[in-house]
Amino acid sequence: MMKLDFDDWNIHVGKPHPFNDRVKPIDNGTDRPDPARYHDPAFMAEEWDKVFARSWLLAGPASDIPEPGDFFTFEIGPENFIIVRGDDGAIHAHYNVCPHRGSRLVTSQFGSLDRFTCPFHSWKFDLEGHNIAVTDEETFRPEVLCHKHDLTSVRCEEAVGLIFLSMDSEIEPLHDWLAPILPQLELYQIDQMYVVQHRRSDWGSNWKGGVDAFAEIYHLHAVHPQTQCLMDDRTQIDLWSGGLSRQFVPFAQPAARYADQETVNPGIQMMLRDAGIDPATFNGTAAETRHAVQQAKRRRSDQLGLGYERFSDSQLSDSVVYSLFPNVQIGCHPEAIFLHRFVPHATDPNQFTYDTCILYRHVDAPGYGAPAWMGLGEDVDLSGATRPDIIHTKLGEPPCLGEVLDQDSELLPIVQAGARSRGFKGPLWSEQEGRLRHFHAELDRRMGKRP
Repeated sequence: MMKLDFDDWNIHVGKPHPFNDRVKPIDNGTDRPDPARYHDPAFMAEEWDKVFARSWLLAGPASDIPEPGDFFTFEIGPENFIIVRGDDGAIHAHYNVCPHRGSRLVTSQFGSLDRFTCPFHSWKFDLEGHNIAVTDEETFRPEVLCHKHDLTSVRCEEAVGLIFLSMDSEIEPLHDWLAPILPQLELYQIDQMYVVQHRRSDWGSNWKGGVDAFAEIYHLHAVHPQTQCLMDDRTQIDLWSGGLSRQFVPFAQPAARYADQETVNPGIQMMLRDAGIDPATFNGTAAETRHAVQQAKRRRSDQLGLGYERFSDSQLSDSVVYSLFPNVQIGCHPEAIFLHRFVPHATDPNQFTYDTCILYRHVDAPGYGAPAWMGLGEDVDLSGATRPDIIHTKLGEPPCLGEVLDQDSELLPIVQAGARSRGFKGPLWSEQEGRLRHFHAELDRRMGKRP
């Protein structure tokens, strides 16, 4: 079996740093999984019960609910939850269901309330989920109200400024599950960031097709050839138990397969300017710009007191992308992160919702900002004073996520159609797709299909 020489890449990224240390490899075998997982309704139903109902699910950033009474709703599959900061300052998660007749309690995505009042019969609940008023309570037989009539709450825990919930009351603590990568995520100070852009888009594919596409960069040369002049696609991959993984995505240098390693092309010029380097005065080649960007950002950190000494060189120039089982990816940068969630459809295995948002930490200093390639326009409020609306593109509407993501949204329905063919016997993954095999191995373990 071919083994990529990632150690050579580690040397190339700059000074040795513990962050870049490779972890002990995990061998997930060479099996070819049944492609029914991408389209079979029975698999989808079993997957909901065994995977989503028993996993930690990323609900959203804690910055969305800074004050008591602030809430947002989180929808996944057939369920909808209220995530609220209680009067006690703690974060709570409740099914968005009134115990009386099943009505949704709130219909807005964000808000602030001192209590929840059912719109159907005006039963009232405090922020912690306790029933505090039953309308015309004297008309109920006492034996009826002896049944539990508080809100149904679920496990809810926070890590690095992100809120997770689980429908499984017996699940291991969140910090225990995230332990292998938690110190790494903490370096980015996500708890000091807030949402500056949030978009959703319905795609004609199974949610795992989305996970697969975003967990490898093997496809960049074919689907996104415009990226080859400014980002590499043969990089370090690390795997941990529990379905956790990461991959380095190097920016500001051409891919090794790209013919021109000399010309400082417009894309790389943008990244030089982003780091405070005037491309007109830069005398190096395209292959040397990544190191120059890293050093320029270190100088900026020294001038502004940003504390970038905690980062390795590659963290200053690259995207370090983490996968959190089952459906989350976090792309980390010192100034901003992006969250990708691949949300299963409630009933159709051939659809999912792609949810992506950018979180940013404001520093009031010249030249500081989110990476330019993230595409945050001048109209985007970076101050944190306003929480942006969620822009939702429905299935069949023209995509509006940006050139690269629009290419993915157009390709995945084609892949989904092929996955349903009798001629497709299941994926054959390369070592460059090691995160995909790792994800599906964890999926099969949760489904009881492997030890």
